[in-house]
Amino acid sequence: MFSSKTDQWATPQEFFDSLNDEFAFTLDPCADSSNYKCERYFTKEQDGLKQDWGGETVFCNPPYGRTIKEWVRKSSEEVKKPGTTVVMLIPARTDTKYFHDYIYQKDNVEVRFIKGRLKFGDSNNSAPFPSMVVVFKSL
Repeated sequence: MFSSKTDQWATPQEFFDSLNDEFAFTLDPCADSSNYKCERYFTKEQDGLKQDWGGETVFCNPPYGRTIKEWVRKSSEEVKKPGTTVVMLIPARTDTKYFHDYIYQKDNVEVRFIKGRLKFGDSNNSAPFPSMVVVFKSL
């Protein structure tokens, strides 16, 4: 679960449910047929980075590898479309360029740091990193 063999971290269901109660998500752009969180979702083959998220309320728990910056950039761009909100669950890496370029001190972005460390998927152990929820609101 916590090896570099995968960059996917399954969202804890209770954690998702509490966010879904608040936001009523309509799209999961980073899913597959076994872990999707919304009825509408994009698989790796469909490549959510290439799809239109306009008008959706998006829950995005992207792959945590090198492409994470592309998912953060995509989220910041998609909310320029009317009626679009993107809520991301990502590692709390405040030292990264993407954090400063797309998240930090942006008028339409809310950051929620998570107390403690999440247990992803069915793991018995907590993640080896802190997490945050980033809410990108439509401009």
